[in-house]
Amino acid sequence: QVQLVESGGGLVQAGGSLRLSCAASGNMFAVNYMGWYRQAPGKQRELVATITTGGTTNYADSVKGRFTISRDSAKNTMYLQMNSLKPEDTAVYYCKLLTSNWVDYWGQGTQVTVSP
Repeated sequence: QVQLVESGGGLVQAGGSLRLSCAASGNMFAVNYMGWYRQAPGKQRELVATITTGGTTNYADSVKGRFTISRDSAKNTMYLQMNSLKPEDTAVYYCKLLTSNWVDYWGQGTQVTVSP
């Protein structure tokens, strides 16, 4: 079992920055990748960014150049640095971990609200 706890969400004005954290605990030996997803009201959950155990990153086109995903393996923590935030970035942000045997775990989510 793996437990994921997100933190760092909040209210920010457009153009501002936030850093989200995802602390992982439990059986971490077989991780395929970790990632951030988001879900806005009335919309489907969508991929924001992912990072593999080898450090390869992938971003949604809508956040490229503004968001940076990273991880600290020693702390079992993943981060999402979000800069130049826009009102359309408003959503609940979820942390996901996919194991090497294709089992996924999700955090409880953290709200990010960007005011105009």
